[in-house]
Amino acid sequence: MLLMKHYYIFSALCLALISARAQSTVQENHTIKSRILQQEINYTIYLPEGYNSSVRDYPVLYLLHGFTDDHTAWIQYGMMQHLTDQAISSGEALEMIVVMPDADLTWYINTFDGYRYEDFFIQEFIPYIERSYRIRAQKAYRAIAGLSMGGHGSLLYALKYPELFVASAPLSASVRSNEEFIAMSDEQWDNMFALPFGKNKGKDRITDHLKANTALNIINQRTAAELSQVRYYIDCGDDDHLIYCNMELHKALKRKFVDHEFRVRDGGHEWSYWRSALPEVLLFVSASFRK
Repeated sequence: MLLMKHYYIFSALCLALISARAQSTVQENHTIKSRILQQEINYTIYLPEGYNSSVRDYPVLYLLHGFTDDHTAWIQYGMMQHLTDQAISSGEALEMIVVMPDADLTWYINTFDGYRYEDFFIQEFIPYIERSYRIRAQKAYRAIAGLSMGGHGSLLYALKYPELFVASAPLSASVRSNEEFIAMSDEQWDNMFALPFGKNKGKDRITDHLKANTALNIINQRTAAELSQVRYYIDCGDDDHLIYCNMELHKALKRKFVDHEFRVRDGGHEWSYWRSALPEVLLFVSASFRK
């Protein structure tokens, strides 16, 4: 009986020790004061279990939000912390830092009227994050992903700055052809694209600025060698209104003979789909870090 009592006490202590282990942490509403934008920009950061008790450096994933969302969306709606903890604890994903910045409605670009979000992200934000946290600040350990508007942002940055990113994983990426931009209703254009590209109509929407800041246009201008500098994982639901756009993205890369992963699964343009996609993204970027 005494032996059993000691056993239960020992078991309880073990459970307590396990529960007391360092857990991953999520820190919301950090800010960086941007010289380029002349304002403070919010960001959320995920630090893996053991970060605070170790001295090692970690790979990093920049995870971008969608249209009308903000830097908290992946945590609040996407279950990012829980899913990342699971993927890491199972051994399928590497321990990594995940950074989620606020981009408002900028589409992650330098807008036509001079709001330089892209310059901020590349010139200020990445260097600031990689000075402030223990991050392996080389291309081989830096990836980018995002959903919808953030999917396009993750494509855009990888296409424009292949020297910075080893992998890009756009989910339900909001990519469109010039013909779709021209045919779009004025209401949809003004609600979604007037801020980055201006209040234009019809063919006048296809400006040099738009061509330089939309994924399909950039892909069509690049060689296979240029496009192959980054590993791509493209995922879109079969019920998503953007599925045809993502199929065009897939075809554009295929025409250039660019190796990439393309997934079409059951689902729509919704958080349940992106939650189901995130574990695969984490596996893909982890495999990219390992290479």
